[in-house]
Amino acid sequence: MRGVIPVQTLRALSRPSASGRQSLSRVGRAVTTRNISQAARIPAITASHARHRPHLRPGHQSSALPKTSSRTIYIQTQSTPNPDALKFIPNHPVLPENFPSTFLEYSSPRSTIGGPHPSPLAAKLLGVDGVKSVFYGPDFITVTKAEDVNWAHVKPEVFSLITEAITSGEPIVNTVDKATASEGQEGGGPDSLAANDDDDEVVAMIKELLETRIRPAIQEDGGDIEFRGFHDGQVLLKLRGACRTCDSSTVTLKNGIESMLMHYIEEVKGVTQVMDEEEEIALKEFAKFEEKLRQQKGPDAVASTVGKGSLDYVE
Repeated sequence: MRGVIPVQTLRALSRPSASGRQSLSRVGRAVTTRNISQAARIPAITASHARHRPHLRPGHQSSALPKTSSRTIYIQTQSTPNPDALKFIPNHPVLPENFPSTFLEYSSPRSTIGGPHPSPLAAKLLGVDGVKSVFYGPDFITVTKAEDVNWAHVKPEVFSLITEAITSGEPIVNTVDKATASEGQEGGGPDSLAANDDDDEVVAMIKELLETRIRPAIQEDGGDIEFRGFHDGQVLLKLRGACRTCDSSTVTLKNGIESMLMHYIEEVKGVTQVMDEEEEIALKEFAKFEEKLRQQKGPDAVASTVGKGSLDYVE
């Protein structure tokens, strides 16, 4: 016969003691704390994330994660006073470190593969239909096109080739030891504005002024300048890059360079531009333009250069 348990006893057993209640309370708090801590460590996964969440095996690296960091390439374009020349500015040095000159210029496909400074990029750029010359500055590239070619047909391919060359990490300019200069490849020699022990005081002042005040403005316009000598009060200079075949190069020389040199150095009486055949043709065309301008607007009309670094506005 089973014993009968009194109702009071059952109630006492179902009611937890004070110590039991404290133990249960501590356990409950511990569980709650652990759940909150885990929730803080583990980010919430939405339904969209769950569908695309990768299942990684030990030792496996997801293809979505790059193994090496990639370098971002930014290439800016800038117009120049020469409408047929465009300046490209990558966030990357163009000329090699410790290069003897501040520029390098290629005007023919053959010049890009010959010594002393062949350039695979220049070879590709001159292979673009309509491109006439490629000019390298310390940190920029100036591309000059034919006059009858539209930039819309040239710029995309030029931009793509420069981006590809910078991204590849390959040198833009190589150096071949003991190689003779190829026809159409100019620059790369000693800097003509560098100080020389044989320079007299006047020549030293001319070079310093060209280096510190004039060259930066010319480079801003996508070109450079060479000092060819000082004779009988005349400073002999040669413009490079975008300024080389620019119709307004004479204005740049007279209104900018000549006036500045004559202002600071009393021995300077004028500036003479040293030109090759192509530049002489451009100068004749500019003379025709000036004559036409005078006929339309009067004898006081003067053509002016435009551009961020234009020397017409240097004080």
